[in-house]
Amino acid sequence: MFFGLTIEKVLVIGVIAAILIGPERLPRYAEGLARWTTRARDFLRGARSRVSEEMGEDVDWRKLDPRQYDPRRIIREALLDDAPVPTVTAAAAVAAVTVPPRDTRTPGERADPGPTPYDSEAT
Repeated sequence: MFFGLTIEKVLVIGVIAAILIGPERLPRYAEGLARWTTRARDFLRGARSRVSEEMGEDVDWRKLDPRQYDPRRIIREALLDDAPVPTVTAAAAVAAVTVPPRDTRTPGERADPGPTPYDSEAT
């Protein structure tokens, strides 16, 4: 059955509920339970028909099962897939080959240090 309940457990729960509710209120509660069950069944039928209308009749539900997706497999396949090889244009090849400008400083001259890499007021 559902939630680990067996027929014996359901019968015991039913007997205890009948004793606690009492014979006066038992028909009213049984009628409410029947009404609730009917509403739940109608809701499920409507949901099933709505899904079949929107998805079509020939849906392969096994394809849509999220349990089939293993994150480890997805990552492994993504890492092992060959990345597309970028095509090199002539302008990119020339830009990669160009020589940077020469350093025109004399050997004793220091380069501009720029801003200090740390806060001088920090302790």
